[in-house]
Amino acid sequence: MAKLLYITVNPKNDMKLSKGMQIGEVFLEEFKKHQPDIEIENMHLYDLDIPVIDMDLLYARAKLSFMGKTFDELSEGEQKQITNMHALADRFIDADYYVFVTPLWNLGSPAILKAFLDNLFIVNKTFANTPEGPKGLLTNRKAIHIQTRGGIYSTGPMAEFEFGDRFLRKALGFLGLELMDTVVAEGMDHFPKQIPEIMEKAKQDAVFAAREMAKNPVTV
Repeated sequence: MAKLLYITVNPKNDMKLSKGMQIGEVFLEEFKKHQPDIEIENMHLYDLDIPVIDMDLLYARAKLSFMGKTFDELSEGEQKQITNMHALADRFIDADYYVFVTPLWNLGSPAILKAFLDNLFIVNKTFANTPEGPKGLLTNRKAIHIQTRGGIYSTGPMAEFEFGDRFLRKALGFLGLELMDTVVAEGMDHFPKQIPEIMEKAKQDAVFAAREMAKNPVTV
């Protein structure tokens, strides 16, 4: 059975309060119509104890990757951090489809998303260093980003300052995932009276994207 990992990145873990999650729910409902047997796992990042790159994790990675140390030679703190890191990465790797739902904050995504992504970059597990350069190992997987923005970043003077979607797409592409076009709802702070129209357009885009993602199932 194929699995979809639904990753929400907002402290407002309530669909009534999160416009992004409202759009995400539309996506999931449409996807399930086309792949009714899909297993959906919810991952709300603010509910997780995500390892951050502190001294223990930094040294644990270095010792295991190029210093010739074994896991048993790590300190207790290093063992805990590297174990938690691999557990989080394994949970991610176990999926076939990925839906990220995030807001754009201060030109980028919430910091917790960067901390989460840091746990996915593991040599010979999610990517490999080859003579031709790094190669992503998470192939035959599809991902999409649903992003809400208070301002306008798709065009105009602020377009070059959008680093949330841009970074996420680069990071996931580096790991080998196939990326769908991002579903964006923007301008809601600048044009509050237009929020219903903005949301309706984003939901329509989410329906179309869900159909496209489900159209050619990945091979499980």
